[in-house]
Amino acid sequence: MRRWQLAHGRHIDLGPRAVVMGILNVTPNSFSDGGSYRSLDDALARARLMMELGAAIIDVGGESTGPASAPVTAKEEQGRALPVIEALASLDGAIISVDTYREETARLAVAAGAHIVNDVWGLQREPGIANVAAQTGAGLVIMHTGREREKLADPVADQFLFLRKSLEIARAAGIGEEHIVLDPGFGFAKETPEDNIDLMARFDELLELGFPLMAGTSRKRFLGAVTGREAPDRDAATAATSVILRLRGADLFRVHDVAINADALAVTDAMLAREAYLSS
Repeated sequence: MRRWQLAHGRHIDLGPRAVVMGILNVTPNSFSDGGSYRSLDDALARARLMMELGAAIIDVGGESTGPASAPVTAKEEQGRALPVIEALASLDGAIISVDTYREETARLAVAAGAHIVNDVWGLQREPGIANVAAQTGAGLVIMHTGREREKLADPVADQFLFLRKSLEIARAAGIGEEHIVLDPGFGFAKETPEDNIDLMARFDELLELGFPLMAGTSRKRFLGAVTGREAPDRDAATAATSVILRLRGADLFRVHDVAINADALAVTDAMLAREAYLSS
């Protein structure tokens, strides 16, 4: 078991049970649920429901990171996300993540009550975000991306190249290893469905980096290519990937549909626990 240290004196124990992170997009244009939770009341109701269904973390995003999405200003992002984070911080037991690559947004979000910074650019868009994590003690999700750079042909080799650079930034800022989780960034400039499937098949190779791993496959386009389903109808396929990746070593799962993934992971964890018992 490993303890993931978070801001505001909180922590999450990783290992025996999978941890579900529920996605709360407070944006008008996210690829599968854009516009659904833009009012504060709707966002809070959705967060409460996800917590009841088994989400240990609520991940609040104020800017869509889909490949076709237009960027927004920091002010727009903060205007969407910060009121939701402030309101969530008053809920008993809520652990809050902010989905941002901006240093300023991360700093304001942690001050508003967020416990985790989830950076889809792996500290390499605004490296100062690492200082926020170091100074506040926030948990940090460092995600791999292939956007806006030359990638290595081998997808796992590219993971190591990118994530090791991100980890150097984190260490230089003084972030302790106990605060870090890595995310291979399914769908982020993995150009073909096969690229994502290959990453799933070789996911356990990433354990060599020595950090807990998060899987973010939820409703991604490669699942549509495999199943033929549109984004809102990919939750069963997402749950299948959650089971596969749990068996390959993932600890955390960032998902839209908490219930189906929590159930699938509960069965997986029960089997893993029984397997460990029988082999002892």
